[in-house]
Parts: sequence; structure tokens; C-alpha cells
Amino acid sequence: MRIARYTLGEDPTYGIVQGDPGDEWIAEIQGDPLYQPIVLTGNRVSMADARLLAPVIPRSKVIGIGKNYADHVAEMGGEAPQEPLMFLVPNTAVVGPGDPVVLPRQSNEVHYEGELAVVISRMCKDVPVERVRDVIFGYTCANDVTARDLQRADGQWARAKGFDSFCPLGPWIETDLDTGHLSIVTRRDGKVVQDGTTADMIHDVASLVAHVSATFTLLPGDVILTGTPAGVGPVVDGQRVEVEIEGIGTLSNPFIRRD
Repeated sequence: MRIARYTLGEDPTYGIVQGDPGDEWIAEIQGDPLYQPIVLTGNRVSMADARLLAPVIPRSKVIGIGKNYADHVAEMGGEAPQEPLMFLVPNTAVVGPGDPVVLPRQSNEVHYEGELAVVISRMCKDVPVERVRDVIFGYTCANDVTARDLQRADGQWARAKGFDSFCPLGPWIETDLDTGHLSIVTRRDGKVVQDGTTADMIHDVASLVAHVSATFTLLPGDVILTGTPAGVGPVVDGQRVEVEIEGIGTLSNPFIRRD
């Protein structure tokens, strides 16, 4: 089931995305599906009339995972960590499909990073691997945008990954998905720059959720970014980046620089 968050020009609304690619429509539901059972209202919305928003705004946090694909570790230099490398991204970094990513004046080297994102369904702590599926609401596409020069300069990643608009999510949440072998393709201005698969993760989704929950209490709507495959690179003013994940869809965002 594909759950979208959208607006028709007023308050955000949730709905179930129906139809084939290129011919989708939205069946409106009552309230926020993270907090109440899904009940259809009977209203039907054309995708052309709706503006898709970030499918979730984390109430608490976004947890990123670094260096989780061996080929990406190799291209960046160094060695893969023995345990998942975690960092926090503020929820103010989250934007939705089509929203601009604003290039900050502090950086001259901003990179895209296409990733699978996991959305948590309920409060949980110390989740064993075999119970992880019980606490996952679904999955969406993410672009873990990074100011690479600031990442090197700071020696830690909060500023480099935490700017407003640096965490696009979307286009919707897919609630029923086997994440063992999904294609992840990133395009910059239509050209493929990343072409990977979740099968190459060093730590799979279940292991990541278990590990993260051993440190942080996870709340409904928290998001875990699962790492990026090789092929990261720079993006500049006027370019557009698309992250397409098999079984979910495509997240597309323009990059702009404001004076």
C-alpha cells in the first residue's frame, strides 16, 4: 500500500495512492495513519490536482547511517566501520518531492546521496532483529544531501547534513516491501550517477533498526536513512536529482542557490 501526504492548497491530507505509474490517483483517508486505523473517506483526488508533500515529518528525529555500502566506502577512502555508523539529522531538514534543495552559502561542494529510508510505526526500544518488521510502518526514497567540504572540515557531520532542505523524502511511503534486493538509481539531470542495490548493504534493514533502537528510543514517524551506494557526486545550482527505488517510485528535487 502506498501512503501519500498531500495538499490541495489547504491543510495536509493523507491518502492511498492507486493506479498504474503515470495514471495514479489518491483515495483520501481520515487523519494520520501513523496514529489511527486507515479509514477511507470516499473522496477521490486526481494526482494532477494534488501537491505531494514529504510523506512524513518526523516528530522526533532522522537517524542517518554512514558507510553502509562497501563500494561507497571504497570511493570515499578508509574502511567500513564494524558497527553501523550513526548520525542525527534535524527534522527541519526534511522536504518533499519537488521541493527545492537550497545550496548553503557556507559550502561550495554539495553532494547527492540516494538512499532507502525506513519509517518507524510506533514507540520502541531494544527491538530484536526478528521483531523489526513489527515496528516498521513502511519505506520511502531519500536524498541524504551532504556539504562534503564542511563534512571534512568539521570532523563530524551535523552541519554538513543538517541544513534546511537537505533531507528530501518521498514521493510516498510503501508499506509492503521486501527490502532484500531493491534497485537504487540516482540521476542528475537525467543521467544515471548511482546504480546500486540494497543487497549490497553491509548491515541490512533489520540489523540497522535493531542497532539504532538499542541506542535511541524510536517514536512513530522517526526515519532511518540506510546509507548510499557508490557514485555520489556534486550538484550545483539549477540541476535536478532523482532517486528511484524499485517498488517505491521516484523522488525528484531541483537544487537552487539563493543570494
